[in-house]
Amino acid sequence: MSTLLSLGHGYSARALARRLVPQGWRVIGTTRNPAKAEAFRSEGVEPLLWPGDLAPALAEATHILCSAAPDAKGDPFLQSVPGIAQAEAVWVGYLSTTGVYGDHDGGWVDEATPLTPQSDRGRQRVLAEDQWRATGLPLHVFRLAGIYGPGRGPFEKLRDGTARRIVKPGQVFSRIHVDDIAQVLEASIRQPNPGAAYNVCDDNPCPPDEVIGYAARLLGLPEPPAVPFAEVEPTMTPMARGFYNESKKVRNDRIKDELGVKLLYPDYPQGFAALLAGGD
Repeated sequence: MSTLLSLGHGYSARALARRLVPQGWRVIGTTRNPAKAEAFRSEGVEPLLWPGDLAPALAEATHILCSAAPDAKGDPFLQSVPGIAQAEAVWVGYLSTTGVYGDHDGGWVDEATPLTPQSDRGRQRVLAEDQWRATGLPLHVFRLAGIYGPGRGPFEKLRDGTARRIVKPGQVFSRIHVDDIAQVLEASIRQPNPGAAYNVCDDNPCPPDEVIGYAARLLGLPEPPAVPFAEVEPTMTPMARGFYNESKKVRNDRIKDELGVKLLYPDYPQGFAALLAGGD
């Protein structure tokens, strides 16, 4: 039996599990929150509370996926679980972010672009990527664009009137539906290429205010008023400010050419329509 050990079993990893469990996979997911254990079980995933003893799960894992957020010291699992480097998994995946590329003034980046992160979050991801490579495990790095999907679309804020249409001239970003993340991960599992890095994003990088405006029209609601970035920047969180201080278009050719992925939602209009059809 193939066994996936999901370290930090979060939103994207749960989407992957929904594809693997029906195929007979055993999926073990770690969580710090005991309340999430029952939700995992209802999805066919074996919950494993962490911090705790991961040795038995590591010994049984044929595949490992880490999606835990790093800190200033890097990946939290590599910091506290020394046995990971001795695992005998045939495939290891690490979920990173396109933030590792930093700002490119709206230009294109691909997997060969040098990593020049500008935010603390981006620098921490680069550190964690390097730490996972240093283990010598068969690592595959997935640099994710802005994630959306069921429960994580723009509609709730538009409905309750809290959405903001922030305008910064020249700002573009990429995004990806969680179900497309899951299919990319599964495709990599089926066609391993240790050492590879993949950008995981859709085909339609564009300004964030355009996305909010479209979502409002889709709901039949008035577009939120345009707000200049400079006006709201002082009130932003460091993460939000870092997001708006970086502008780039991310190429996704590799997931298509190497893994044969055909995106379910190649642009946000198709993805948003699916969310609404699903009751989001």
